Amino acid sequence: METTNFDLKEHPHSRLNILTGDWILVSPHRTKRPWQGKVEATQADERPAYDPQCYLCPTNKRADGSENPDYKASFVFTNDYSSLLLNTPDGGLNDDELLVANSQKGICRVISFSPRHDLTLPQMQTAEIRKVVDVWQTEFEDLASYPWIKHIQIFENKGDIMGCSNPHPHGQIWAQNSIPVEVAKETQQQKIYFEQKGTSLLADYVALELKRQERIIFENEHFVVLVPFWAVWPYETMIVSKRHITSIIYFTDEEKTALADAIKRLTVRYDNMFETSFPYSAGMHQSPVNMGDQPYWHWHMHFYPPLLRSATVKKFMVGYEMLANPQRDITAEFAADRLRNLSEVHYKVKA
Repeated sequence: METTNFDLKEHPHSRLNILTGDWILVSPHRTKRPWQGKVEATQADERPAYDPQCYLCPTNKRADGSENPDYKASFVFTNDYSSLLLNTPDGGLNDDELLVANSQKGICRVISFSPRHDLTLPQMQTAEIRKVVDVWQTEFEDLASYPWIKHIQIFENKGDIMGCSNPHPHGQIWAQNSIPVEVAKETQQQKIYFEQKGTSLLADYVALELKRQERIIFENEHFVVLVPFWAVWPYETMIVSKRHITSIIYFTDEEKTALADAIKRLTVRYDNMFETSFPYSAGMHQSPVNMGDQPYWHWHMHFYPPLLRSATVKKFMVGYEMLANPQRDITAEFAADRLRNLSEVHYKVKA
């Protein structure tokens, strides 16, 4: 139910993130203020198809001295500088419940999306992205076979502004023996909803969004791409499976092709926004593994791009956002409308 005099497009308000239980402050009236902050020109992103100095290109040596094969599609290897280690001993610290630490054990893998040094996901063909989706599924199944692994995080950091240490397009998979904070929140919220309603939280949410058509960017046969009502980042989006499915393990061939299509169409729009290789952190959230059946989980993929006003003006979390809770000026509805109307033909087509 919406209050008569209240307008989401005009008045300050808070929005609930139904996946985490967190709140965000939205201040749409602030978009009317003049911008006198930082503005920079777009910098060219020109890379060769092969870079002899790149540790991800085929046949090159990596940091640990290993030599990459002459791979023709995606290539997977254990990260030479893993954040989680397989041989971490069990243990921890608990000093009067004030100094608390727990040992973390895990496996970190790197996925080079393509042998081409110069191709990002939006510049790849849908069929090539489909091969990446196949690798994600295979790797998830393999890592889930370790009985001590509880969470598998598939993600990509795109662009140096997001801390990406190598420009060769690649993603990562971290598998660990515990459930991280954001996933624990989403698990709890989805479980509560499922127990109360008997249906998937995200299935019901997507059905409502499709009915309202205010934040939908596009849909295909198997996935919906939207700006979530509670979005924090300026052009944050989610890809949600139409079928209530708990993890990528259960994707059919048709769904994997449709996911590749959704990723292609969304990321091309991102690049076209400011005619630049649009940076983001993206990752899948899906059911934890080796913890029994969790039917309340619904697969989805988050995209968190930082760009706000141009190819180089980044949204930062500062002041109130660090001390209280996140805040945004442009509404989710504005962002969805802009993304929806961008071309699906890449502004800079790669041969």
